[in-house]
Amino acid sequence: MRRRVWCGVGWAVLVTALTLIVYGSRAWAGPSRTGPSRSGPSAAAPAAGAASESAGARAVAGAGAGADVGVPAIGRVWPVGVRPSVLRGWEPPATPYGPGHRGVDLAAAPGSPVRAVAAGRVAFAGRVAGRGVVTVELTGTGLRTTYEPVRPSVEKGTEVGAGDVVGVVAETGAHCGASACVHWGLLRGGTYLNPLSLLPPWLLGRGPSRLLPVLTG
Repeated sequence: MRRRVWCGVGWAVLVTALTLIVYGSRAWAGPSRTGPSRSGPSAAAPAAGAASESAGARAVAGAGAGADVGVPAIGRVWPVGVRPSVLRGWEPPATPYGPGHRGVDLAAAPGSPVRAVAAGRVAFAGRVAGRGVVTVELTGTGLRTTYEPVRPSVEKGTEVGAGDVVGVVAETGAHCGASACVHWGLLRGGTYLNPLSLLPPWLLGRGPSRLLPVLTG
């Protein structure tokens, strides 16, 4: 009789212990960890932030990769300002007459000085299709840069150095529509090239800083 009683008590204790172990483990485990997948909104947020990077920043950041072979980095200043915003970057056309953007658009207020990025000689200063244009042949390179819309302050044949003012940003006829800007182009013969190729890394903001001359006028 005593053996049966002890057996019954033993089974009761065993069942109670198992019950405590099972429910206790669930309590310690806490709520389900199943949540929204990483492909949901929280994961998409960084991607959306990266996608919001401006086209101008991408143009400058990718200038090294998109630099044209054979273009010397002889630029010593930006055409306008110190480090202007690039409103639209270089978009080479697939064919000579195909769509694209044959230069870069730099933000600039009307009346701002426009400077030669490197030494050369003015090959043209006048109006083309109703817009003021200045073209500078860069010394010893076979390259020429163009700036528009500009009110020229130089004449054809004028020798200019890097940083010399060649005109000011025109108030009307802006290439960028509602935004004032300067369209900066680079050519070798009849072939358009990426004008950012003329700028060394320290001017593009990807290299060690250097002291720049104080520009006036």
